[in-house]
Amino acid sequence: MLAHQGGWDEILLVLGPIAIIAALLFLAKKRVKNNKPTNDA
Repeated sequence: MLAHQGGWDEILLVLGPIAIIAALLFLAKKRVKNNKPTNDA
């Protein structure tokens, strides 16, 4: 594990996964928004 560096390492351990999840949600929403089906059928 990382040595204690004044708290920034703990912040990265928390914000890292949150940032990854937020990025995945953003990409998923963007993909859904771009693939809205039109009612041609």
